[in-house]
Amino acid sequence: MRICKGTSDKSGLVAVIFFLLGMGTLLPWNFFITAMNYFTDRLKNGTNSTQPDTYMFGNMSVLLAQLPLLLFTLLNSFLYQHIAEKMRIAGSMVFILLLFILTAILVKVKMDQDQFFSITMATIWFINMFGAVLQGSLFGLIGKMPPRFSSVFMSGQAVAGIFSGIAMLLASIYETDSESSALGYFITPCVATLLTLCCYLILPHLRFAQLHLENVSTKTTLKEPSANRSEIVKVKLNNFDDIGETEACEKLNEFKQEPTEEKSTVPQVFKKIWVMAVCVTCVFAVTLSVFPAITISTKPSGLFEGKENIFIPLCSFIVFSVMDWVGRSLPSRLQWPSMKSHLFPLFVVLRVVFIPALMLCNVQPRFYLPVIFNHDMAYIIIMSLFAMTNGYFACLSMSYAPQLVRPKDAETAGALMTFFLALGLSLGAALSFGLKIIL
Repeated sequence: MRICKGTSDKSGLVAVIFFLLGMGTLLPWNFFITAMNYFTDRLKNGTNSTQPDTYMFGNMSVLLAQLPLLLFTLLNSFLYQHIAEKMRIAGSMVFILLLFILTAILVKVKMDQDQFFSITMATIWFINMFGAVLQGSLFGLIGKMPPRFSSVFMSGQAVAGIFSGIAMLLASIYETDSESSALGYFITPCVATLLTLCCYLILPHLRFAQLHLENVSTKTTLKEPSANRSEIVKVKLNNFDDIGETEACEKLNEFKQEPTEEKSTVPQVFKKIWVMAVCVTCVFAVTLSVFPAITISTKPSGLFEGKENIFIPLCSFIVFSVMDWVGRSLPSRLQWPSMKSHLFPLFVVLRVVFIPALMLCNVQPRFYLPVIFNHDMAYIIIMSLFAMTNGYFACLSMSYAPQLVRPKDAETAGALMTFFLALGLSLGAALSFGLKIIL
């Protein structure tokens, strides 16, 4: 039927766009923290080389990254209905782009250390503030899409980590000076953010995306006289992504006469998704408690002995990012345990075993715990399983939550889940300080 043309993403273009949107949400910040050596070099006390980090840049950057991330994902969960979607998403991308242009310019500008530190801290705050709004809004957007798009989006986020890991590895291999490498680290996110912005602006013009995401007028959908009916048709499409066009059209006609309902409140939505919210919090709390705060201090012993400059970029960051991407890609083909199975939260909690496992690797210096897994291969295997389960269970949690609510509440569920994702990151970062003490 001609009126139903575009009810499936046969070209895969919408999936590609969501993949790029996922990559664009995390790639800027991943490249920013990859330039850590550049920031610490510029903030070194030239008169006292024994105190290279008098500004405590590492601790302050973590604090000023997590606070706005947590605060603004929470605010976005409640206020997203009152601010236009385009303003939240496109506006955030534009401001992130401007902040990275400023950071790139500052690489060539000489200034007082205190002034540079203050500008950098403000930049970190605003990048994560706009990043929180962007990520929360996009997860809300994905909540309206068929479940497989959550996996596509989160796979894009994992690939962002792969790119930054490769950039770090190349900089280590070629021994590039911190200033030159930093310039590349900051220009790359500018290009990526521009590409992401273009992808988002193209999305509303694709029929498949229109039917799921936009309040499509009745003239462009089923040509019904009621706008409410077109909304019903739009949200019901989530269930028909993988069936034939003719069958989809027949099922759409069945829903034309269904009555509309008001959206649920945030507490009402939370009551339905709280298990998934706790799961995604637990997944990221476990992950951030040891990665990268603990794992970055692991020393090679075996395959990479004497090659410390490539061990951490390759065996920590790239291995983690690649296996995390594998884990996030699996839910598009395999979704086990099911969303209502008690095994799902059990397996999520069991990931806590990776905390002692990674701490018992060759992390140096250490004072209390012995080294059990000394060989590099043991570390790589543990890191691979750790990263794959992180991606798999995080992706399943984010995919399952919108399915537990009515289609009208899927965007609210997605925005709420983003807050609990950020909460997990913050709890993990806080826990990492305690784990360093007992190491």
